[in-house]
Amino acid sequence: MSSKACSILNDVLGPVMRGPSSSHTAGAHRIATLSRALLGERPVTVRCVFDPNGSYAPTYRPSGVDLAFAAGLLGWEMTDDRYGTALEAARKAGVELSFDIAPLPHADHPNAIFIEMTGDRGGTLTLWAKSTGGGAVNVYRLEDFPVPIDGKSWDTLVLVDDSQAGALSDVLHQAFGTSSAESRLSRGGKTLFHWQGPSSLERSQAKALNETQGVRRVMVSPPIFFQQVGTELFGSAAEMVKAAGERGCGLGAVSVAYESALLGLSEGEVTAEMNRRYSVMRASVAAGLLDGNVDMPLTKPSASRILAAESRGAVAMGGPLTRAAARAMAVMHVCNSRGVVCAAPTGGSAGVLPGVLVTLEEDLKVNTSTVIQALWAASAVGLIVAKRATFAAEAAGCQVEIGVAGAMAAAAVVEASGGTPQQAVDAAAISLQNTMGSVCDPVGGGCEIPCHTRNAVAASNAFICADLILGGYRNPIPLDETIDASLAVGKMLPPELRCTARGGIAIAPSAQVLVGKRSRRE
Repeated sequence: MSSKACSILNDVLGPVMRGPSSSHTAGAHRIATLSRALLGERPVTVRCVFDPNGSYAPTYRPSGVDLAFAAGLLGWEMTDDRYGTALEAARKAGVELSFDIAPLPHADHPNAIFIEMTGDRGGTLTLWAKSTGGGAVNVYRLEDFPVPIDGKSWDTLVLVDDSQAGALSDVLHQAFGTSSAESRLSRGGKTLFHWQGPSSLERSQAKALNETQGVRRVMVSPPIFFQQVGTELFGSAAEMVKAAGERGCGLGAVSVAYESALLGLSEGEVTAEMNRRYSVMRASVAAGLLDGNVDMPLTKPSASRILAAESRGAVAMGGPLTRAAARAMAVMHVCNSRGVVCAAPTGGSAGVLPGVLVTLEEDLKVNTSTVIQALWAASAVGLIVAKRATFAAEAAGCQVEIGVAGAMAAAAVVEASGGTPQQAVDAAAISLQNTMGSVCDPVGGGCEIPCHTRNAVAASNAFICADLILGGYRNPIPLDETIDASLAVGKMLPPELRCTARGGIAIAPSAQVLVGKRSRRE
Protein backbone atom coordinates (compact mmCIF):
# COMPACT_ATOMS: atom_id res chain seq x y z
CA MET A 1 0.00 0.00 0.00
CA SER A 2 1.28 3.48 -0.86
CA SER A 3 2.33 5.56 2.14
CA LYS A 4 2.21 8.75 0.09
CA ALA A 5 -1.03 10.66 -0.34
CA CYS A 6 -2.80 9.94 -3.61
CA SER A 7 -4.89 12.49 -5.50
CA ILE A 8 -7.87 11.81 -7.75
CA LEU A 9 -6.90 14.47 -10.30
CA ASN A 10 -3.20 13.56 -10.17
CA ASP A 11 -3.30 9.79 -9.89
CA VAL A 12 -6.71 8.46 -10.98
CA LEU A 13 -8.79 10.50 -13.42
CA GLY A 14 -6.43 11.82 -16.09
CA PRO A 15 -4.15 12.90 -17.54
CA VAL A 16 -5.68 14.36 -20.67
CA MET A 17 -3.34 12.69 -23.12
CA ARG A 18 -2.79 11.17 -26.52
CA GLY A 19 -3.09 7.42 -26.89
CA PRO A 20 -2.59 4.65 -27.00
CA SER A 21 -1.17 3.99 -23.51
CA SER A 22 -0.84 6.26 -20.50
CA SER A 23 2.20 4.35 -19.25
CA HIS A 24 3.86 4.65 -22.64
CA THR A 25 2.77 8.08 -23.87
CA ALA A 26 1.78 10.23 -20.88
CA GLY A 27 4.42 8.59 -18.69
CA ALA A 28 7.17 8.93 -21.28
CA HIS A 29 6.20 12.54 -21.99
CA ARG A 30 6.34 13.40 -18.30
CA ILE A 31 9.71 11.69 -17.80
CA ALA A 32 11.09 13.69 -20.73
CA THR A 33 9.63 16.90 -19.29
CA LEU A 34 11.23 16.28 -15.89
CA SER A 35 14.55 15.30 -17.52
CA ARG A 36 14.68 18.48 -19.59
CA ALA A 37 13.95 20.58 -16.50
CA LEU A 38 16.65 18.86 -14.44
CA LEU A 39 19.22 19.26 -17.23
CA GLY A 40 18.49 22.99 -17.12
CA GLU A 41 19.35 23.69 -20.75
CA ARG A 42 18.24 22.73 -24.21
CA PRO A 43 19.02 19.04 -24.80
CA VAL A 44 21.14 18.20 -27.83
CA THR A 45 21.88 14.49 -27.30
CA VAL A 46 19.55 12.13 -25.47
CA ARG A 47 20.05 8.39 -25.15
CA CYS A 48 17.25 6.30 -23.65
CA VAL A 49 17.90 2.70 -22.62
CA PHE A 50 15.22 0.07 -21.88
CA ASP A 51 15.80 -3.22 -20.11
CA PRO A 52 15.23 -6.22 -22.43
CA ASN A 53 13.10 -7.94 -19.78
CA GLY A 54 10.77 -4.97 -19.30
CA SER A 55 7.68 -3.77 -21.13
CA TYR A 56 9.16 -0.76 -22.92
CA ALA A 57 11.71 -2.78 -24.90
CA PRO A 58 9.23 -4.70 -27.11
CA THR A 59 6.51 -2.02 -27.19
CA TYR A 60 8.15 1.40 -27.26
CA ARG A 61 7.69 1.94 -30.99
CA PRO A 62 4.10 0.66 -31.48
CA SER A 63 3.00 2.36 -28.25
CA GLY A 64 4.63 5.67 -29.17
CA VAL A 65 7.14 6.03 -26.34
CA ASP A 66 9.60 7.55 -28.79
CA LEU A 67 7.09 10.10 -30.08
CA ALA A 68 5.95 11.10 -26.60
CA PHE A 69 9.54 11.44 -25.41
CA ALA A 70 10.43 13.69 -28.34
CA ALA A 71 7.40 15.92 -27.66
CA GLY A 72 8.37 16.25 -24.01
CA LEU A 73 11.96 17.16 -24.87
CA LEU A 74 10.66 19.87 -27.20
CA GLY A 75 8.46 21.27 -24.45
CA TRP A 76 5.24 20.51 -26.35
CA GLU A 77 2.02 19.62 -24.57
CA MET A 78 0.58 16.22 -25.44
CA THR A 79 -2.51 17.90 -26.86
CA ASP A 80 -0.42 20.01 -29.26
CA ASP A 81 -1.60 19.56 -32.84
CA ARG A 82 2.04 19.10 -33.90
CA TYR A 83 2.42 16.04 -31.68
CA GLY A 84 2.57 13.53 -34.53
CA THR A 85 5.60 15.32 -36.01
CA ALA A 86 7.62 15.41 -32.77
CA LEU A 87 10.37 12.98 -33.84
CA GLU A 88 11.08 14.86 -37.04
CA ALA A 89 10.78 18.21 -35.27
CA ALA A 90 13.31 17.11 -32.64
CA ARG A 91 15.73 16.08 -35.38
CA LYS A 92 15.31 19.44 -37.12
CA ALA A 93 15.85 21.21 -33.80
CA GLY A 94 19.22 19.52 -33.46
CA VAL A 95 18.22 16.96 -30.83
CA GLU A 96 19.97 13.64 -31.38
CA LEU A 97 17.52 11.20 -29.79
CA SER A 98 18.31 7.48 -29.65
CA PHE A 99 16.72 4.40 -28.06
CA ASP A 100 18.69 1.31 -27.06
CA ILE A 101 17.88 -1.99 -25.37
CA ALA A 102 20.39 -3.22 -22.78
CA PRO A 103 20.36 -4.65 -19.25
CA LEU A 104 19.76 -1.96 -16.62
CA PRO A 105 21.38 -2.56 -13.23
CA HIS A 106 18.90 -0.36 -11.36
CA ALA A 107 15.70 -1.40 -13.18
CA ASP A 108 13.05 -2.04 -10.53
CA HIS A 109 9.94 -1.74 -12.73
CA PRO A 110 8.92 -3.07 -16.19
CA ASN A 111 8.74 0.52 -17.42
CA ALA A 112 12.19 1.53 -16.21
CA ILE A 113 14.36 3.75 -18.38
CA PHE A 114 17.95 5.01 -18.14
CA ILE A 115 18.65 8.40 -19.69
CA GLU A 116 21.90 10.13 -20.62
CA MET A 117 21.68 13.75 -21.76
CA THR A 118 23.90 16.60 -22.86
CA GLY A 119 22.81 20.19 -23.28
CA ASP A 120 23.63 23.05 -25.60
CA ARG A 121 25.78 24.71 -22.91
CA GLY A 122 27.81 21.57 -22.23
CA GLY A 123 25.89 20.27 -19.23
CA THR A 124 25.34 16.54 -18.74
CA LEU A 125 22.82 14.49 -16.82
CA THR A 126 22.19 10.82 -16.10
CA LEU A 127 19.04 9.54 -14.45
CA TRP A 128 16.87 6.49 -13.95
CA ALA A 129 13.10 6.86 -14.15
CA LYS A 130 9.98 4.71 -14.41
CA SER A 131 6.42 5.10 -15.62
CA THR A 132 4.34 3.46 -12.92
CA GLY A 133 0.86 3.39 -14.47
CA GLY A 134 -1.85 5.81 -15.48
CA GLY A 135 0.71 8.48 -16.39
CA ALA A 136 2.35 8.52 -12.95
CA VAL A 137 6.15 8.72 -13.03
CA ASN A 138 9.13 8.64 -10.73
CA VAL A 139 12.73 9.72 -11.20
CA TYR A 140 14.41 7.40 -8.72
CA ARG A 141 18.14 7.87 -9.35
CA LEU A 142 19.93 11.05 -10.38
CA GLU A 143 23.68 11.11 -11.05
CA ASP A 144 23.80 7.77 -9.16
CA PHE A 145 22.10 9.21 -6.07
CA PRO A 146 18.78 7.62 -5.06
CA VAL A 147 16.08 10.31 -5.20
CA PRO A 148 12.26 10.46 -5.15
CA ILE A 149 11.01 12.92 -7.79
CA ASP A 150 7.39 12.45 -8.85
CA GLY A 151 6.48 15.86 -10.25
CA LYS A 152 4.06 16.73 -7.44
CA SER A 153 6.21 19.43 -5.85
CA TRP A 154 9.09 21.75 -6.58
CA ASP A 155 12.26 19.67 -6.45
CA THR A 156 15.52 21.56 -5.97
CA LEU A 157 18.78 19.60 -5.86
CA VAL A 158 22.19 21.07 -5.06
CA LEU A 159 25.28 18.93 -5.68
CA VAL A 160 28.34 20.04 -3.70
CA ASP A 161 31.81 18.83 -2.82
CA ASP A 162 31.91 17.00 0.51
CA SER A 163 34.56 19.41 1.75
CA GLN A 164 32.12 22.32 1.42
CA ALA A 165 28.92 20.54 2.49
CA GLY A 166 29.07 21.68 6.12
CA ALA A 167 29.64 25.32 5.28
CA LEU A 168 27.00 25.34 2.56
CA SER A 169 24.38 23.62 4.69
CA ASP A 170 23.61 26.79 6.69
CA VAL A 171 23.49 28.89 3.51
CA LEU A 172 21.06 26.49 1.89
CA HIS A 173 18.84 26.24 4.94
CA GLN A 174 18.56 30.03 5.02
CA ALA A 175 17.62 30.08 1.34
CA PHE A 176 14.88 27.45 1.70
CA GLY A 177 13.61 28.19 5.18
CA THR A 178 11.38 25.57 6.76
CA SER A 179 8.70 25.23 4.08
CA SER A 180 10.39 22.35 2.25
CA ALA A 181 11.33 18.82 3.21
CA GLU A 182 15.07 18.19 3.02
CA SER A 183 17.17 15.10 2.42
CA ARG A 184 20.95 14.83 2.21
CA LEU A 185 23.06 12.08 0.63
CA SER A 186 26.84 11.68 0.33
CA ARG A 187 28.65 9.52 -2.21
CA GLY A 188 32.00 9.54 -4.00
CA GLY A 189 33.22 12.78 -2.47
CA LYS A 190 29.99 14.62 -3.30
CA THR A 191 26.90 15.54 -1.29
CA LEU A 192 23.43 16.00 -2.77
CA PHE A 193 21.00 18.28 -0.95
CA HIS A 194 17.39 17.69 -2.07
CA TRP A 195 14.47 19.94 -1.15
CA GLN A 196 10.82 19.19 -1.97
CA GLY A 197 8.18 21.80 -1.30
CA PRO A 198 5.63 24.29 -2.61
CA SER A 199 8.25 26.65 -4.02
CA SER A 200 11.85 26.84 -5.19
CA LEU A 201 14.74 29.25 -5.20
CA GLU A 202 14.43 32.57 -6.96
CA ARG A 203 16.36 32.71 -10.24
CA SER A 204 18.90 35.08 -8.69
CA GLN A 205 19.42 32.73 -5.73
CA ALA A 206 19.99 29.75 -8.01
CA LYS A 207 22.48 31.76 -10.06
CA ALA A 208 24.34 32.83 -6.93
CA LEU A 209 24.48 29.26 -5.67
CA ASN A 210 25.83 28.00 -8.97
CA GLU A 211 28.68 30.49 -8.63
CA THR A 212 29.47 29.51 -5.00
CA GLN A 213 32.71 27.67 -4.35
CA GLY A 214 32.16 23.96 -3.86
CA VAL A 215 28.78 23.86 -5.64
CA ARG A 216 28.91 21.51 -8.61
CA ARG A 217 25.42 22.29 -9.93
CA VAL A 218 21.89 23.34 -9.03
CA MET A 219 18.99 21.41 -10.55
CA VAL A 220 15.36 22.52 -10.36
CA SER A 221 12.27 20.59 -11.43
CA PRO A 222 8.87 22.32 -11.23
CA PRO A 223 5.67 20.40 -10.46
CA ILE A 224 3.88 18.86 -13.43
CA PHE A 225 0.86 17.81 -11.34
CA PHE A 226 -1.35 19.65 -8.87
CA GLN A 227 0.66 20.19 -5.69
CA GLN A 228 -0.59 18.13 -2.76
CA VAL A 229 -0.43 20.53 0.17
CA GLY A 230 -3.04 19.04 2.53
CA THR A 231 -3.83 15.70 4.10
CA GLU A 232 -5.99 12.73 3.15
CA LEU A 233 -9.47 12.39 4.64
CA PHE A 234 -9.34 8.59 4.32
CA GLY A 235 -7.04 5.85 3.10
CA SER A 236 -9.23 2.81 2.52
CA ALA A 237 -12.63 1.95 1.13
CA ALA A 238 -13.91 1.19 4.62
CA GLU A 239 -12.72 4.59 5.88
CA MET A 240 -14.20 6.26 2.80
CA VAL A 241 -17.67 4.77 3.39
CA LYS A 242 -17.44 5.74 7.06
CA ALA A 243 -16.47 9.33 6.16
CA ALA A 244 -19.43 9.59 3.79
CA GLY A 245 -21.74 8.32 6.52
CA GLU A 246 -20.42 10.82 9.04
CA ARG A 247 -20.96 13.64 6.56
CA GLY A 248 -24.34 12.31 5.47
CA CYS A 249 -23.38 12.44 1.80
CA GLY A 250 -22.80 10.21 -1.18
CA LEU A 251 -19.55 8.75 -2.43
CA GLY A 252 -19.16 11.50 -5.01
CA ALA A 253 -19.49 14.30 -2.49
CA VAL A 254 -17.01 12.79 -0.03
CA SER A 255 -14.44 12.37 -2.79
CA VAL A 256 -14.86 16.04 -3.75
CA ALA A 257 -14.17 16.95 -0.11
CA TYR A 258 -11.12 14.63 -0.09
CA GLU A 259 -9.62 16.22 -3.20
CA SER A 260 -10.31 19.76 -2.03
CA ALA A 261 -8.59 19.10 1.29
CA LEU A 262 -5.58 17.37 -0.28
CA LEU A 263 -4.91 19.94 -3.02
CA GLY A 264 -5.78 23.01 -0.97
CA LEU A 265 -8.32 24.10 -3.59
CA SER A 266 -11.99 24.93 -3.17
CA GLU A 267 -14.59 22.31 -3.97
CA GLY A 268 -15.70 24.55 -6.83
CA GLU A 269 -12.19 24.57 -8.29
CA VAL A 270 -11.72 20.80 -8.22
CA THR A 271 -15.23 20.29 -9.62
CA ALA A 272 -14.48 22.69 -12.48
CA GLU A 273 -11.43 20.58 -13.35
CA MET A 274 -13.54 17.41 -13.23
CA ASN A 275 -16.06 19.05 -15.57
CA ARG A 276 -13.21 19.83 -17.97
CA ARG A 277 -12.08 16.22 -17.98
CA TYR A 278 -15.62 14.97 -18.53
CA SER A 279 -15.87 17.32 -21.52
CA VAL A 280 -12.78 15.59 -22.96
CA MET A 281 -14.49 12.22 -22.44
CA ARG A 282 -17.63 13.38 -24.24
CA ALA A 283 -15.57 14.80 -27.10
CA SER A 284 -13.64 11.54 -27.48
CA VAL A 285 -16.90 9.58 -27.76
CA ALA A 286 -18.16 11.94 -30.45
CA ALA A 287 -14.85 11.91 -32.34
CA GLY A 288 -14.67 8.11 -32.33
CA LEU A 289 -18.11 7.84 -33.92
CA LEU A 290 -16.88 9.76 -36.97
CA ASP A 291 -14.98 7.21 -39.03
CA GLY A 292 -12.97 9.91 -40.79
CA ASN A 293 -11.28 10.75 -37.47
CA VAL A 294 -10.05 7.20 -36.98
CA ASP A 295 -6.77 5.74 -38.27
CA MET A 296 -5.81 2.70 -36.19
CA PRO A 297 -2.84 0.46 -36.95
CA LEU A 298 -4.63 -2.91 -36.98
CA THR A 299 -8.40 -2.56 -37.36
CA LYS A 300 -11.09 -0.46 -39.02
CA PRO A 301 -13.58 1.63 -37.02
CA SER A 302 -16.74 -0.17 -35.96
CA ALA A 303 -18.35 1.83 -33.13
CA SER A 304 -20.55 3.89 -35.44
CA ARG A 305 -21.72 0.76 -37.27
CA ILE A 306 -22.62 -0.94 -34.01
CA LEU A 307 -24.70 2.04 -32.88
CA ALA A 308 -26.42 2.21 -36.27
CA ALA A 309 -27.23 -1.50 -36.17
CA GLU A 310 -28.59 -1.15 -32.64
CA SER A 311 -30.81 1.76 -33.62
CA ARG A 312 -32.48 -0.24 -36.39
CA GLY A 313 -32.89 -3.37 -34.28
CA ALA A 314 -30.30 -5.42 -36.13
CA VAL A 315 -28.56 -6.75 -32.98
CA ALA A 316 -29.61 -9.48 -30.59
CA MET A 317 -30.46 -7.40 -27.52
CA GLY A 318 -29.60 -3.73 -27.95
CA GLY A 319 -30.45 -1.07 -25.39
CA PRO A 320 -28.25 1.06 -23.13
CA LEU A 321 -25.75 -1.73 -22.46
CA THR A 322 -24.99 -2.13 -26.17
CA ARG A 323 -24.82 1.62 -26.68
CA ALA A 324 -22.46 2.01 -23.72
CA ALA A 325 -20.25 -0.69 -25.21
CA ALA A 326 -20.17 0.99 -28.62
CA ARG A 327 -19.34 4.37 -27.08
CA ALA A 328 -16.52 2.81 -25.08
CA MET A 329 -15.13 1.40 -28.32
CA ALA A 330 -15.44 4.82 -29.97
CA VAL A 331 -13.10 6.29 -27.35
CA MET A 332 -10.62 3.49 -27.95
CA HIS A 333 -10.79 4.26 -31.69
CA VAL A 334 -9.57 7.77 -30.83
CA CYS A 335 -7.00 6.52 -28.33
CA ASN A 336 -5.46 4.12 -30.85
CA SER A 337 -5.42 6.82 -33.50
CA ARG A 338 -3.21 8.87 -31.14
CA GLY A 339 -6.06 11.25 -30.51
CA VAL A 340 -6.84 13.07 -27.27
CA VAL A 341 -8.53 11.11 -24.47
CA CYS A 342 -8.74 11.29 -20.69
CA ALA A 343 -7.02 8.38 -18.98
CA ALA A 344 -9.56 6.67 -16.73
CA PRO A 345 -7.53 5.41 -14.99
CA THR A 346 -5.24 4.58 -17.95
CA GLY A 347 -5.11 5.08 -21.70
CA GLY A 348 -5.78 1.40 -22.33
CA SER A 349 -8.98 1.64 -20.26
CA ALA A 350 -10.00 5.15 -21.36
CA GLY A 351 -13.25 4.02 -23.03
CA VAL A 352 -15.09 2.42 -20.11
CA LEU A 353 -16.13 5.45 -18.07
CA PRO A 354 -17.01 7.68 -21.05
CA GLY A 355 -19.11 4.88 -22.50
CA VAL A 356 -21.04 4.51 -19.24
CA LEU A 357 -21.34 8.20 -18.35
CA VAL A 358 -22.46 9.38 -21.78
CA THR A 359 -25.03 6.58 -21.82
CA LEU A 360 -26.31 7.68 -18.41
CA GLU A 361 -26.64 11.24 -19.65
CA GLU A 362 -27.94 10.72 -23.18
CA ASP A 363 -30.00 7.53 -22.96
CA LEU A 364 -31.07 7.37 -19.32
CA LYS A 365 -31.51 11.18 -19.05
CA VAL A 366 -29.40 11.60 -15.92
CA ASN A 367 -28.65 15.32 -15.52
CA THR A 368 -25.07 16.47 -16.04
CA SER A 369 -24.42 17.48 -12.42
CA THR A 370 -25.40 13.99 -11.27
CA VAL A 371 -23.14 12.48 -13.94
CA ILE A 372 -20.25 14.54 -12.59
CA GLN A 373 -20.99 13.29 -9.07
CA ALA A 374 -21.01 9.76 -10.48
CA LEU A 375 -17.60 10.43 -12.02
CA TRP A 376 -16.33 11.56 -8.62
CA ALA A 377 -17.72 8.35 -7.09
CA ALA A 378 -15.95 6.29 -9.74
CA SER A 379 -12.74 8.17 -9.05
CA ALA A 380 -13.06 7.45 -5.33
CA VAL A 381 -12.88 3.73 -6.11
CA GLY A 382 -9.85 4.34 -8.33
CA LEU A 383 -8.27 6.31 -5.49
CA ILE A 384 -8.33 3.27 -3.22
CA VAL A 385 -6.74 1.17 -5.98
CA ALA A 386 -4.03 3.81 -6.36
CA LYS A 387 -3.39 3.60 -2.60
CA ARG A 388 -3.38 -0.20 -2.32
CA ALA A 389 -2.23 -1.46 -5.71
CA THR A 390 -1.28 -0.13 -9.16
CA PHE A 391 -2.76 0.89 -12.50
CA ALA A 392 0.13 -0.62 -14.47
CA ALA A 393 -0.74 -3.67 -16.57
CA GLU A 394 3.03 -4.10 -16.84
CA ALA A 395 3.02 -4.88 -13.12
CA ALA A 396 -0.29 -6.71 -12.59
CA GLY A 397 -2.07 -7.41 -15.87
CA CYS A 398 -5.22 -6.02 -17.45
CA GLN A 399 -7.23 -6.53 -14.25
CA VAL A 400 -5.71 -3.31 -12.86
CA GLU A 401 -6.48 -1.30 -15.98
CA ILE A 402 -9.71 -2.26 -17.75
CA GLY A 403 -10.70 -4.34 -14.73
CA VAL A 404 -10.37 -1.33 -12.44
CA ALA A 405 -12.11 0.94 -14.96
CA GLY A 406 -15.06 -1.45 -14.93
CA ALA A 407 -15.14 -1.38 -11.13
CA MET A 408 -15.04 2.41 -11.13
CA ALA A 409 -17.86 2.52 -13.67
CA ALA A 410 -20.01 0.17 -11.58
CA ALA A 411 -19.68 2.57 -8.64
CA ALA A 412 -20.63 5.44 -10.96
CA VAL A 413 -23.86 3.70 -12.01
CA VAL A 414 -24.81 3.07 -8.39
CA GLU A 415 -24.14 6.70 -7.47
CA ALA A 416 -26.16 7.98 -10.45
CA SER A 417 -29.00 5.64 -9.46
CA GLY A 418 -29.21 7.00 -5.92
CA GLY A 419 -27.46 4.10 -4.22
CA THR A 420 -25.49 4.34 -0.99
CA PRO A 421 -21.71 4.63 -0.69
CA GLN A 422 -21.58 1.05 0.59
CA GLN A 423 -23.55 -0.17 -2.41
CA ALA A 424 -21.20 1.73 -4.75
CA VAL A 425 -18.07 0.12 -3.33
CA ASP A 426 -19.76 -3.30 -3.30
CA ALA A 427 -20.63 -2.96 -6.98
CA ALA A 428 -17.01 -2.05 -7.64
CA ALA A 429 -15.84 -5.06 -5.64
CA ILE A 430 -17.91 -7.64 -7.51
CA SER A 431 -16.90 -6.11 -10.82
CA LEU A 432 -13.23 -6.42 -9.89
CA GLN A 433 -13.78 -9.96 -8.62
CA ASN A 434 -15.03 -10.90 -12.08
CA THR A 435 -11.86 -9.68 -13.81
CA MET A 436 -9.43 -11.26 -11.36
CA GLY A 437 -6.45 -12.66 -13.23
CA SER A 438 -7.14 -10.86 -16.51
CA VAL A 439 -3.91 -10.82 -18.52
CA CYS A 440 -2.47 -8.00 -20.63
CA ASP A 441 -1.68 -9.44 -24.06
CA PRO A 442 -1.77 -6.53 -26.53
CA VAL A 443 -1.47 -7.54 -30.17
CA GLY A 444 1.47 -5.66 -31.65
CA GLY A 445 2.15 -3.87 -28.37
CA GLY A 446 -0.61 -1.26 -28.69
CA CYS A 447 -3.97 -0.87 -26.94
CA GLU A 448 -6.16 -1.98 -29.83
CA ILE A 449 -6.70 -5.75 -29.65
CA PRO A 450 -8.15 -7.04 -27.32
CA CYS A 451 -8.50 -3.71 -25.50
CA HIS A 452 -11.40 -2.47 -27.65
CA THR A 453 -13.78 -5.25 -26.79
CA ARG A 454 -12.60 -5.47 -23.20
CA ASN A 455 -13.48 -1.79 -22.75
CA ALA A 456 -16.87 -2.46 -24.33
CA VAL A 457 -17.66 -5.44 -22.11
CA ALA A 458 -16.50 -3.62 -18.98
CA ALA A 459 -18.85 -0.73 -19.78
CA SER A 460 -21.83 -3.07 -20.18
CA ASN A 461 -20.81 -5.08 -17.13
CA ALA A 462 -20.85 -1.95 -14.96
CA PHE A 463 -24.64 -1.73 -15.31
CA ILE A 464 -25.06 -5.42 -14.47
CA CYS A 465 -22.91 -5.21 -11.34
CA ALA A 466 -24.79 -2.11 -10.21
CA ASP A 467 -28.11 -3.86 -10.75
CA LEU A 468 -27.01 -6.93 -8.81
CA ILE A 469 -26.09 -4.86 -5.77
CA LEU A 470 -29.07 -2.49 -6.00
CA GLY A 471 -31.30 -5.52 -6.48
CA GLY A 472 -30.22 -7.15 -3.26
CA TYR A 473 -27.00 -9.13 -3.67
CA ARG A 474 -24.83 -8.88 -0.56
CA ASN A 475 -21.15 -8.80 -1.40
CA PRO A 476 -19.20 -10.84 1.17
CA ILE A 477 -15.66 -9.76 0.19
CA PRO A 478 -14.97 -6.04 0.83
CA LEU A 479 -13.44 -3.81 -1.82
CA ASP A 480 -10.21 -3.34 0.16
CA GLU A 481 -9.62 -7.09 0.34
CA THR A 482 -10.61 -7.53 -3.30
CA ILE A 483 -8.05 -4.95 -4.42
CA ASP A 484 -5.34 -6.63 -2.35
CA ALA A 485 -6.21 -10.02 -3.85
CA SER A 486 -6.18 -8.58 -7.35
CA LEU A 487 -2.71 -7.15 -6.88
CA ALA A 488 -1.44 -10.44 -5.46
CA VAL A 489 -2.83 -12.36 -8.43
CA GLY A 490 -1.36 -9.84 -10.87
CA LYS A 491 2.11 -10.24 -9.41
CA MET A 492 1.84 -14.00 -9.99
CA LEU A 493 1.38 -13.50 -13.73
CA PRO A 494 4.51 -14.22 -15.79
CA PRO A 495 6.08 -11.30 -17.69
CA GLU A 496 4.74 -12.75 -20.96
CA LEU A 497 1.22 -11.87 -19.78
CA ARG A 498 1.99 -8.38 -18.48
CA CYS A 499 2.04 -5.98 -21.42
CA THR A 500 5.05 -7.36 -23.26
CA ALA A 501 3.15 -8.71 -26.29
CA ARG A 502 4.93 -12.02 -25.72
CA GLY A 503 1.99 -14.19 -24.68
CA GLY A 504 -1.76 -14.76 -24.87
CA ILE A 505 -3.53 -13.69 -28.05
CA ALA A 506 -0.61 -11.39 -28.87
CA ILE A 507 1.25 -14.46 -30.20
CA ALA A 508 -1.72 -16.14 -31.86
CA PRO A 509 -1.07 -16.84 -35.58
CA SER A 510 -3.77 -14.41 -36.74
CA ALA A 511 -2.34 -11.72 -34.48
CA GLN A 512 1.09 -12.19 -35.99
CA VAL A 513 -0.39 -11.84 -39.49
CA LEU A 514 -2.01 -8.53 -38.50
CA VAL A 515 1.22 -7.21 -37.05
CA GLY A 516 3.10 -8.29 -40.17
CA LYS A 517 0.68 -6.40 -42.39
CA ARG A 518 1.11 -3.28 -40.26
CA SER A 519 4.88 -3.55 -40.47
CA ARG A 520 4.75 -3.76 -44.25
CA ARG A 521 2.53 -0.66 -44.41
CA GLU A 522 4.98 1.24 -42.22
